[in-house]
Amino acid sequence: MIRHTVVFRLKHKENSAEEAKFLADAKILAAIPGVEKFEQLQQVSPKNDYRFGFSMEFADQAAYSGYNDHPDHVAFVRDRWIPEVAAFLEIDYAPLS
Repeated sequence: MIRHTVVFRLKHKENSAEEAKFLADAKILAAIPGVEKFEQLQQVSPKNDYRFGFSMEFADQAAYSGYNDHPDHVAFVRDRWIPEVAAFLEIDYAPLS
């Protein structure tokens, strides 16, 4: 199992229509084959300035690779993520053996 997580801050004004549209449109990622337990999260710690997070799980590396290469993911990163995300931190976890 791989848990893919990312925390991020958008370039858009907080609580703006553009912010809401980005989050709504990002739900397309949940429909990509292999994605399990997709969540959109609001970051609440005062220890950093990220505002949101996405979390999802994959059964194995093949499922994760399929997600990364899927046309919907590639298009979302190219057309939405790169132009609209100001900063992010991505972490992928696997259970300790």
